[in-house]
Amino acid sequence: MTEQSTEPRPTLEAVAARAGVSRATVSRVVNGGDGVREPLVERVRRAVEELGYVPNQAARSLVTRRHDAVAVVIAEPETRVFADPFFALQLRGISKELTAHDSQLVLLLTEGRDDHARVARYLAGGHVDGALVFSLHLDDPLPGLIRGVPTVYGGRPGWRDGSRGAVYVDSDNRGGAREAVRHLVGLGRRRVAHITGALDQTSAVDRLDGYRDVMVDADPGLTVESDFTLGGGERAMRELLDRCPDLDAVFAANDLTAAGALRVLRERGRRVPQDVAVVGFDDMLPFTEQADPPLTTVRQDIEEMGRLMARLLLRGLERTGAASARAGEDVAEAPSSVVLPTTLVRRASA
Repeated sequence: MTEQSTEPRPTLEAVAARAGVSRATVSRVVNGGDGVREPLVERVRRAVEELGYVPNQAARSLVTRRHDAVAVVIAEPETRVFADPFFALQLRGISKELTAHDSQLVLLLTEGRDDHARVARYLAGGHVDGALVFSLHLDDPLPGLIRGVPTVYGGRPGWRDGSRGAVYVDSDNRGGAREAVRHLVGLGRRRVAHITGALDQTSAVDRLDGYRDVMVDADPGLTVESDFTLGGGERAMRELLDRCPDLDAVFAANDLTAAGALRVLRERGRRVPQDVAVVGFDDMLPFTEQADPPLTTVRQDIEEMGRLMARLLLRGLERTGAASARAGEDVAEAPSSVVLPTTLVRRASA
């Protein structure tokens, strides 16, 4: 077993003595303050490195009023989060951006409604600088519980109370869906079905609207509500084939749903794309390329969405800090919401 060192941690006073400056000067340099001449800054940094000094985060927070930590709140149960590659990609983007700004990611999941109050208490307790919240459902009480905490949302907010003015990052879900369905119609398909996502989420509603924009007179029986999961895609595809056996194309609300649909089509002896063409949404590599057949899908840059969420939050925190430090002066504009474009990626399934 490796023995832990019993030597005391280097202090601000030790750094000040090594650098030949005052303790206050060291504190300003370590906490990113202004007003220290560059030669002294270099001496302090050199002393910090030589002594291996690590700032006390609690003490630093008292000075800077920052914790260098951001909560990432996913309004889904653990089983869903770790089974869906979408969340891994979005977390990767968030983590990369926070790491680049020397900020920690604190992951919070909501297994059920009992967890909302716990998450709200944690956020209100001043443990983090702000929150990134995504996969919200329309009746989710969380937005109302975390007011007062700087927040950026993943996806267009759809709750009725207080969503106006919320900052969010989303993709052009409706436009992407339209492009997918137009592609299927352009292939000569006439009985185009749609397997939706969970319709208590705005992304699923927008994709359904995009489908309806193109299939204006479609048989209502060609639409089945699902839940963005592999199993949901299987159940919906079985229902569609039982209800509309002559369908010749399927637009699925995400790639997992499309994969479930492909599995059932194989079971029922339907060839893809000869008998039934299939298009998904997300383009989660390598998942889509390894599908059988490789999946035509609408690409949204999920990792970039995560990075932008973190970037907008950090920009807002910097603006707030600048406004507090220089009251009465002009500071950078408040961050505004971003909607990223989507692209149809054609592969063998359609």
